[in-house]
Parts: sequence; structure tokens; C-alpha cells
Amino acid sequence: MKAFFSDSKQALKVTLLMFVLCGLLYPFAVTGMAQVLFNHEANGSLIEMDGKMIGSDKLGQAFTSPEFFWGRVSAINYNVYTKEDLVPNAKGETNYNGVSSGTFNYAPSNPELKKRMEADIETFLKANPGVQREQIPADLVTASGSGLDPHISVESAKIQIKRIAQASGLSEDEVNDIVKANTDSRTFNVFGEDKVNVLSANLDIYKKMKGK
Repeated sequence: MKAFFSDSKQALKVTLLMFVLCGLLYPFAVTGMAQVLFNHEANGSLIEMDGKMIGSDKLGQAFTSPEFFWGRVSAINYNVYTKEDLVPNAKGETNYNGVSSGTFNYAPSNPELKKRMEADIETFLKANPGVQREQIPADLVTASGSGLDPHISVESAKIQIKRIAQASGLSEDEVNDIVKANTDSRTFNVFGEDKVNVLSANLDIYKKMKGK
């Protein structure tokens, strides 16, 4: 019995020690370091305009207006829902599936993939006269794994410049400068590809339009 109490006392001490170390000291230390060294990132990389939080540079948003850059296809529509999406249909189903992330996950053999891509291609071609099907970059008609990708390729941004210039009243040179200013280079100039942050680029377009 004495050994039992001795072992139990030892186990309790270890449990309390690990609780303090792993449950209190470590989380507070990591959180504190993050706030000091990476304050913007630790707080969600939020973007503010006119005193209001309008998004995060790490999360994509749905843009459909012709004067702005369009992002990648999203299976979850970037979690943008309307009141109508909450109303169930005759089968009791709603368009709202909760705030989440994810992709369509269609197999190449799935006819729904071709149907969805054809619809997106037609929409893009209609909005961008003069662009040929084979000129559309793949990332504009394919969904990211998360459905929340905030970036598009540089090619995907440049192919939209003419439409944006015409709709926004900016010159093509001005829009091209915005693309360059919002292009993130490869990580360490080695990993990944150069990419354009859609939200930050569209904010610059908005500011330019507002200043005219």
C-alpha cells in the first residue's frame, strides 16, 4: 500500500509538472513570441481599410465585378453565402454547408468536372473578349485544395488586365504596375512560383479608382 501511494504521488507530480510546462508555460511563450516577432501573421494577417477589417491576405475572396481581378474557382465559394442560401429547397437542402474549406475533389473521369470547367471557361471568355480558350491559365479554371487560395499566377493576372482597364477607367500600364506591386516572389527564389495576391491587388485598384 505504501508503494502504491508513493507511485501515485510521483505520477501526480509528473502530471502537474507537465500540465504547467505544456499547458501553460509553452503556449504562453509561443503566443508571446508570435505576437512580438510575427504580430501581423499571428493575428490572422488581417487587412484594414477605412477603419474596417475587410479580409485576410491569407484567405481568398469571391470577386465577380469586371473592374477587379478574379481569383481561382472555389468549391465553397470562399464561404460567401446570402440569406437565400440558408433557405431549404423542396428537398430540404440548402446551399449553405457551414464555414469550411475544401475542393470539388472530382476525379478526371467525372463528367461533373468537365461540366464545371466548361461553365467557368465560358464565363471567363464572355467577360474577356479577345481571349482564346487555350490562353486561359490552368489555375483560373481549377480549384485549389483548400478552396480559399488568395493567389493567382502572374499569367492569370495579366490576362485580365485589358478587361480591368476598360471597366475601371485605369490605363493598362497602371493595372500592370498594380500586378507587379502585388506579386509575391518564389520562396527563397526557389520554391513555388511567382504569384499575385488578389485581394491586395484589388484594393490598389479600388484606391486608384477612388482617387480619380
